[in-house]
Amino acid sequence: MKQQNCILVGVPMDSGKATKGCLMGPDAYRTAGISEMIRELGHEVQDAGNLAPAPVNLPAQVLEGSHAAAETVGWTETLIKTAAEVSASGFPIFLGGDHALSLGSVAGVAKYAKSVDKPLFVLWLDAHTDYHTPETSTSGNLHGTPLGYVTGRDGFDGFPALDATVPEENICLIGLRSVDSAEAAALGKSKMQPVDMRRIDEVGIAAPLKAFLEQVKAAGGLLHVSLDVDFLEPAIAPAVGTTVPGGATFREAHLVMEMLHDAGCVTSLDLVELNPFLDERGRTASLMVDLTASLLGKRVFDRPTGRF
Repeated sequence: MKQQNCILVGVPMDSGKATKGCLMGPDAYRTAGISEMIRELGHEVQDAGNLAPAPVNLPAQVLEGSHAAAETVGWTETLIKTAAEVSASGFPIFLGGDHALSLGSVAGVAKYAKSVDKPLFVLWLDAHTDYHTPETSTSGNLHGTPLGYVTGRDGFDGFPALDATVPEENICLIGLRSVDSAEAAALGKSKMQPVDMRRIDEVGIAAPLKAFLEQVKAAGGLLHVSLDVDFLEPAIAPAVGTTVPGGATFREAHLVMEMLHDAGCVTSLDLVELNPFLDERGRTASLMVDLTASLLGKRVFDRPTGRF
């Protein structure tokens, strides 16, 4: 990856689920030194500050049963506009905030990709598929719907109309281990590329990622990476309200990021679901910043031995 103009976009979004705390995520990343890390690696950094949701009034029957629907739609409007704009001037890093922010970040990046006539690919690093719609979700938590929205599934009345959808075959999901029956059925009918933890146990994490990156590069595509804290093993990343045992290890996660750096095709990044209220002395925020460093060029040999 060549020198980047990294644009930090704070998204203190806490409306995608009922558990509170993700609104503190952007400032936790700043406290963990994300700007300093980026500069140390030779990149430029601009901090665009924290966004706010657009004011939205929804009719009572629209998105009925979804948690904080109007606020989430407002965030989506703001993020689509912002993501499309900042993608034109640098490498945006969206500091979340819960995973519902990807409703807007991915849709906005897709809008930008269409404007420059490039195909958009998405790497979804998550324990969950987040392929629900507001109609299929039994929890009403909209952080479980971003991939449903950006691929153009029905049921998103009240949300902004999409300028561009992401083709299902351009999406790879790695780290899956908590998928309900409705999502599993929909996933089985889709063209997305799921990689669950059993497959990772059997063949390793490098092989499926390498195949996907070759697909991106062959198409000359832009690649958006969405990294959820629950992609990681909870023992090393406890600060998330949706912990699922059996996630990616420290080395697996860093290998993914190092391979992404080597591929040189990543153009935007989400860091989502960090809940500092659940963290242990900032360890999860620090790990997420360190993973971002691997994506931006930090190597395993660059890490000095420290104290535990």
